[in-house]
Amino acid sequence: MRKFYRSRTDQKIAGICGGLGEIYHFDSNLIRLGLVFIGLVTQIVPAVVTYLVAWIILPEGPPEAGD
Repeated sequence: MRKFYRSRTDQKIAGICGGLGEIYHFDSNLIRLGLVFIGLVTQIVPAVVTYLVAWIILPEGPPEAGD
């Protein structure tokens, strides 16, 4: 089972979308666009609340080998 972490390298705000992209080997920019679309469809508040909760409860990813 894979652990879900916030990305340390691919982040715009908190690294949630970057972490999803790293785990599923998917472009994180497309995930960000999907989040914006979901936010617009659901009137922003549920998407923002979900993102903030994920930011609080998810740990940062392990440090990179070069750090």
